[in-house]
Amino acid sequence: MLERYEIETFLVLADELHFGRTAERLRVTTGRVSHVIKRLERRIGAPLFARTSRVVQLTPIGRRLADELRPLVAGIDEAIARAVDAGRGVTGTLRVAFLGEWTAPALLKAVALFSQRHPECEVEVREVQLFNSRPSLLDGSIDVLIAAYPFDGMATGPTLLTEGRALAVPAGHPLAAAESVSLEVLAEHPVVQYPAVTSAGFKQDRTPDRTPSGRSVPKGPTGNTFSEMLSLVALGRGVLPVGALTRRYYPRSDVAYVPIHDAPPIRRGPVWLESNTTARVREFVRAATDSVAS
Repeated sequence: MLERYEIETFLVLADELHFGRTAERLRVTTGRVSHVIKRLERRIGAPLFARTSRVVQLTPIGRRLADELRPLVAGIDEAIARAVDAGRGVTGTLRVAFLGEWTAPALLKAVALFSQRHPECEVEVREVQLFNSRPSLLDGSIDVLIAAYPFDGMATGPTLLTEGRALAVPAGHPLAAAESVSLEVLAEHPVVQYPAVTSAGFKQDRTPDRTPSGRSVPKGPTGNTFSEMLSLVALGRGVLPVGALTRRYYPRSDVAYVPIHDAPPIRRGPVWLESNTTARVREFVRAATDSVAS
């Protein structure tokens, strides 16, 4: 494996064919250039340059090596430049997504302000579902997601939205006419479950294993999307704790939403992969925070 400085010294000398000018470009001594080239030739096992007191020329092996290395080095330099641009610059493309209809307005306000501040950065907007939200962050399909907390294993920004909680029950369920219910009722009915890919912390927050008093919560069937989970509720397969805004964004004649009076509020905001904390991501989170405050 050749070191980067060896490759750089070789290619500069291949261009200049002069040890003095090569040393000037690299800001080293001619002795350093000579030492690097000799060591490189020993590693390769053949002369790369033909030297006389007046002329330096590439050997056939040296010329072929230079021709093959130049595009490879150029590709490495371009890749590094793209990485620097992604890490420091607010240019290129930012991929953002929302999970749940209630997060879309906050996302769109954030996009509008971000685009106003950084018109040179293109923003792609898409919707994700419960089953692909985390994989999309992990594989880089999206950079930032507006979703509910907690979101295990991810960086999270300031809370943008809060809402109370409600219990989704079939329209004809005995609880449908109640003014409110307690979390303790979860011990008395099967609870529809979130997909397996959903984080453990989120599932424990939304569909806990036990009630606050320690009673066991029976598990109902699992849905792959939120609409599918509500359909399971409508079919009488179980009940489901949801955000209070679900009544507005998912109105259904076959499902009733009953407020839960003793549950903490749901918090929603930006979520992203810690290792993908680029300037674009940071600026979008700032725009999202500012757009909600304005």
